Amino acid sequence: MSQGPRSGLAAVSSALLAMSRHLEVRDVLKTIVASARELLDAQYAALGVPDDHGGFAQFVVDGVSDEQWKAIGPLPRQHGILAAMLQEARPERLADVRKDPRFEGWPSAHPDMSDFLGLPIRDGDEVIGALFLANKNCPKPEGSCGFTEEDEELLSILAQHAAIALTNARLYERSRELTIAEERSRLAHELHDAVSQKLFSLRLTAQAAAALVDRDPSRAKGELQQVAALAAEAADELRAAVVELRPAALDEDGLTATLRTQIQVLDRAHSARVTFAARNFRALPAAQEEAVLRVAQEALHNALRHSGAEHVDVTLDRRGAGAVLRVTDDGSGFDPKTVRRAGRHLGLVSMRDRTSGVSGTLTVESAPGKGTTIEMEVPGG
Repeated sequence: MSQGPRSGLAAVSSALLAMSRHLEVRDVLKTIVASARELLDAQYAALGVPDDHGGFAQFVVDGVSDEQWKAIGPLPRQHGILAAMLQEARPERLADVRKDPRFEGWPSAHPDMSDFLGLPIRDGDEVIGALFLANKNCPKPEGSCGFTEEDEELLSILAQHAAIALTNARLYERSRELTIAEERSRLAHELHDAVSQKLFSLRLTAQAAAALVDRDPSRAKGELQQVAALAAEAADELRAAVVELRPAALDEDGLTATLRTQIQVLDRAHSARVTFAARNFRALPAAQEEAVLRVAQEALHNALRHSGAEHVDVTLDRRGAGAVLRVTDDGSGFDPKTVRRAGRHLGLVSMRDRTSGVSGTLTVESAPGKGTTIEMEVPGG
């Protein structure tokens, strides 16, 4: 194995653990590239994920400054040595990549590269990426490659684990997309019900006003004022639906703003009063914020659809480096033990799974006639 600064079993273990620690695809790609470059002591490393149009959907580099990357220009196409790794699906170890007949199309601002080690990342028979390193930091006799057979073997091991990490990240993102779609569908149904009720009331009030115009103009005027008020409420609900059914804003707006927006919508859509307060909260890693949001949504759904609550309060507080979410309602409550025995979980299993998935804890306090409090605590990053 190469005698670089990070050689040895501990370095390999560290690289593999780093890859498995992330759930976002972009974070996984960055970790793979950085781990490969450090592990094999190379000057440059890159990983490209191909698209279906002859280019790369994503291309991540390490060892190239932001200024250099901007000067290089658009993402590369699948040609030359990159295409060979994707199409022939075999390792490439070259003493000087510039002398290879397949070397072509490199931008003028691209850093100079000499010795080269590249190989495909495969998921079964599918090539899902191309990983390569260049310019190993070691003495290189004329015409020889700094990368050794041991380096190639090590990178192959890394690529196998990279395929697993990348596939898991893709599955996680797909699962999250499906969850978001389900949540948007559920919320759309709730908003549809709320708006439909107001429009029905609006129609009845308008009919009453029409019937009173001739015989009781004063009462008709009052009914028309009610029509105007109902129309304004319906318009507010429709605007809320448009805002809420856009793609989830968690990444752009953060957890606090996203929760506040959704709770404002639910407050308008339901007869129960729904409030939200955040105190000293600071941003959490993406996975934790995603879990907190989903648990809050599940707890709110239970409180508003099943408990008959008049008030539902949601708070988000800082606790150490992490946070505590608390959803409290004054509804009918339930006996958690009885619910478990009856096989009716009210989403508790889902909430517990999401919480444990980010190393958090979930507490449920409830009793018949006493309302319910769901508290979720998650650690920080």
